[in-house]
Amino acid sequence: MNKASFAKISKFLMGGGLAALLNLSLIYGLITLLGWDTALLRNLANLVAIELSLISSFFIYRVWVWPGGSWSPKRLLLEQLPLYHFSAGAALLLRVLVIFPVLDRLGVNYLLNTLVGVAVGATINYVLSDRLVFNRPASRASQSLSRSRNSVIYRPEGLAPASVEATGTAGVDSAPLGESIHDQLSIVMPAYNEEGSIVSTVEAIVEVLSAERIAYEILVVNDNSRDRTESLLQELSDRYQSVRYLNNYYPNGFGFAVRCGLENFEGDAVAIVMADCSDRPEDIVRYFYKLQEGYDCVFGSRFMKGGKVIDYPAHKLFINRLANLFIQIIFSLGFNDTTNAFKLYRRDVIEGISPLISHHFNLTVEMPLKAISRGYSYTTMPITWQNRKTGVSKLKIKEMGSRYLFVVLYIWLERHLSRGDYHRSNRKKMAKING
Repeated sequence: MNKASFAKISKFLMGGGLAALLNLSLIYGLITLLGWDTALLRNLANLVAIELSLISSFFIYRVWVWPGGSWSPKRLLLEQLPLYHFSAGAALLLRVLVIFPVLDRLGVNYLLNTLVGVAVGATINYVLSDRLVFNRPASRASQSLSRSRNSVIYRPEGLAPASVEATGTAGVDSAPLGESIHDQLSIVMPAYNEEGSIVSTVEAIVEVLSAERIAYEILVVNDNSRDRTESLLQELSDRYQSVRYLNNYYPNGFGFAVRCGLENFEGDAVAIVMADCSDRPEDIVRYFYKLQEGYDCVFGSRFMKGGKVIDYPAHKLFINRLANLFIQIIFSLGFNDTTNAFKLYRRDVIEGISPLISHHFNLTVEMPLKAISRGYSYTTMPITWQNRKTGVSKLKIKEMGSRYLFVVLYIWLERHLSRGDYHRSNRKKMAKING
């Protein structure tokens, strides 16, 4: 062990000792001085003391043991601090669930048992902190965010490091920035029992896109509706040359309907748009023009500066922000609205993320997370979202929790364990070899 390593470990142990003293002091102060001396309050005091000592030790280590690096609030709060809690929690669980019970069963004195647990836990915490928490480089998304605040470009948080070209931009080997897609925009719109809103939604989009002279098609996928949706779609397709519809095959489901549309659209880029008037047609136009700058994808956020939500049920909003925060943390993303379906992709992105496996609303996170993890560039912009005024929401939160978690973990495992097999750079190499 060299001097630098010894000094770092010594500082780590001293910082941990200070945090332990703070923990004891807080418990004493809350229980003895403030009178939190009931069973419930003592447990609460313990939780408060643990959390505050963890936060204190985090900043001690951040300043003293692992100095330097970015002090970006987003990186500290959304990346390093959660990872540090994970590190400390993993060490604690190992002590409580493995080390102490095993040594106790072997007849080891409880004091020695505790010392062994503390030593092993401290070692694990140090290694994880050193490798995972404090020496982890800032995500490319965070770096991009610091470069631009108005329209943020996020380079892929992909599996392989992006190459740096002579232009100074991270490896985007599709259209260079400034190159347009030239041709047709497709809009895929799933619809299930939307007789109250489908006509107004389609008419509003037709009016705006026609006024902008954008070549487009609107492809509505009727997901086996039981109301008048299909007859209204027939009227719309008779009235507008740019509107057509398909009847989805069974089984039903948002994901099945969108996938049906993605197998049949004809444009050079495709936007997923809801049939309930929740997405503004003007934002479709802004997406399209932004894509002309050469990005592979354009994602909207209702929660970044300039974004807006109207009449969002409080319980759904709360769950939405928790879900997006979880995704942000485990993927190290700056983008904060992954769960929204309203996004725009180039055709080659759709080909690159296929096959899609989600049957339901979890498709809304499968598509952007696959695109990001597989190396496609994207930008984000603020959008306005309004809750539906007619009809019934098809999203069943109780049914979707495990499905969202499944697809998020599936892509996370692909990103970290597939060794780049699905990354666009490797796919292009294989295409050249096979071609």
